[in-house]
Amino acid sequence: MAHFKVAILFKLKQLADGVRSRNLRSLAKAITLIESRNPEHSRAAVSLLDELLPDSGNAIRIGISGVPGAGKSTFIEALGMDLVRQGKRLAILAVDPTSQISGGSILGDKTRMELLSREVNAFIRPSPSGDNLGGVARKTRETMLVCEAAGYDVIIVETVGVGQSEVTVASMVDFFLLLQLPNAGDELQGIKKGVMEIADAILINKAEGENRPRAELARQQYQNALHLLRPKSENWVVPTLLCSALHQEGITEVWSTIMAYEAAMKQSGEFSDKRRLQNTDWMWTLLMDGLKDMFLRDKKVTGLLEPVQRGVSEGITTPGAAAQRLLETFKRS
Repeated sequence: MAHFKVAILFKLKQLADGVRSRNLRSLAKAITLIESRNPEHSRAAVSLLDELLPDSGNAIRIGISGVPGAGKSTFIEALGMDLVRQGKRLAILAVDPTSQISGGSILGDKTRMELLSREVNAFIRPSPSGDNLGGVARKTRETMLVCEAAGYDVIIVETVGVGQSEVTVASMVDFFLLLQLPNAGDELQGIKKGVMEIADAILINKAEGENRPRAELARQQYQNALHLLRPKSENWVVPTLLCSALHQEGITEVWSTIMAYEAAMKQSGEFSDKRRLQNTDWMWTLLMDGLKDMFLRDKKVTGLLEPVQRGVSEGITTPGAAAQRLLETFKRS
């Protein structure tokens, strides 16, 4: 048994060395290990992350979300190509929507980012969102660390842009960019107070041609709306920007904004404070996920789960009483 553990640790050390040496095959293997739901793989992934942790944390982490049709993939490719030309190494973690029926996911990001996917210094990893709240892949945080250990300077997390996913991604990145469409009127397209409050910048895409006047109007309305909200930080005023990802216009300004934000946050000390809060939030997320897995794998609980759930659905017992019964059963296990 001891020899078996030594062999496993040796293989993990080899995998970690491969990640550090920027071997794409090793990077893909490491991420697959992290994403696995197998308990043995999960334990191995923890050991791997411990090994790679000292080499992580040196990238700028960017979350990008927006309403459907806002052109997230087109924008990310335009930004990514600009960064690659600057000599940056870029990792894109694109969280795709998972089918609630089949469990499959639409892993089309490499097709949508055709130019960027050919670049040696760009790594695109589509991941199914699974059953996590907000459509954020369960292991996105760990994947970010592995990509940082592999020497990537910029990590972009693209969300499905639905419901709670924006809030979840904002809690794990340094800079959160919200993409919107140039549709102005009595009600702005996709405007939500909760999402506006977590944005570090708002970008109105497709601001070209006859859309330009509408984009300018939308920009003004977003700026007015931001003035009504409590500032997210005393050290940063959330800007509203315009761009045309299709025509590669305004992309440089977006990156300059991100760099200005990073400089302001680091100078004030808020950047490191935010990273510490992210780590604490990450710990609690993993703890709650682990407790849920332990609960659902418990033999006594699984034997009781179906009849208790049926009792709730048929109105025989209340959800509160049912939950209490299941928890008491778990505690006695």
